[in-house]
Amino acid sequence: MPLGGPGFVFLCMTSRVTIVGPGLLGGSLALALKARTGAHVTVWARRAESVAEVEARGCADVATSDLTAAVQQADTVVLCTPVGTMPALCRQMHNALPSGALVVDVGSVKAPVVHELTPLFSAPTQFVGCHPMAGSEQTGLAAARVDLFEGAVCIITPEASTPTVAVSGAESFWQSVGCLTRQLSPQVHDEVVAWISHFPHLLAAALVQTVAEQQPAAFDFCGPGFRDTTRVAGGPPGMWTEILGENRLAVRTAIDGLIEKLRSLSTLLSDAPSAERDSLMNQLLSQAKAQRDRLRLPKNPSDV
Repeated sequence: MPLGGPGFVFLCMTSRVTIVGPGLLGGSLALALKARTGAHVTVWARRAESVAEVEARGCADVATSDLTAAVQQADTVVLCTPVGTMPALCRQMHNALPSGALVVDVGSVKAPVVHELTPLFSAPTQFVGCHPMAGSEQTGLAAARVDLFEGAVCIITPEASTPTVAVSGAESFWQSVGCLTRQLSPQVHDEVVAWISHFPHLLAAALVQTVAEQQPAAFDFCGPGFRDTTRVAGGPPGMWTEILGENRLAVRTAIDGLIEKLRSLSTLLSDAPSAERDSLMNQLLSQAKAQRDRLRLPKNPSDV
């Protein structure tokens, strides 16, 4: 069914999906589509070695390094590459896309991506920004999991002008691989995700570096608390450098907020009478525990 038809939904038994980029997310998406739906899955990879890896993993019906051939029959195209590479890839594939195709992405930053990619497509072909909140500090196709998206929230980020039918198509697609879908504007998405994903990654890296600089011998005594707190710092530096740069203003707001909180805690530990200190510290820790206990936790502890 073409995207322009009324009441479009993702028809898993007949749809043809092209995944652009066979990393952790792209590979996991290919595995999930093959396991959960009847979609015909094509995976595009830039390098011949990656094409061979996709073929060996058996997660796609077709694997190719020819982008035009990969998308020319696609109903849905999913961009699973770094956000900086997406515009050039979209320009390259634009003329080969069937009329009415749906293009989505998995980028962690949305405002600049939506702003740059939306004008590249003409109706009835549509781009809808998406961000599945699933992943791991591990990278590459070897780390791909068939259940990576099960129960994960996928944030759909339409603009005011995005057709409702395209938004519904994006939601239906991600629900077909197990995601729970929510909607935010691109700008609000970036503000929210700065607090719960981008800033925590930078905080984990800063904590590791601070210990390395101030008390490096402490690493010999690390227990699960420190390992759990800093796990995400094991993510790919290049990818996270790009993400933090693209969303730097929202991340800086989060940094400033934590600095203010830490200053108040430092003052409390330094200057407050013991009874007041213990009372306020217990209050803070109790409130934090209650909030943490209410979080919807992933099935797999490596999900982020």
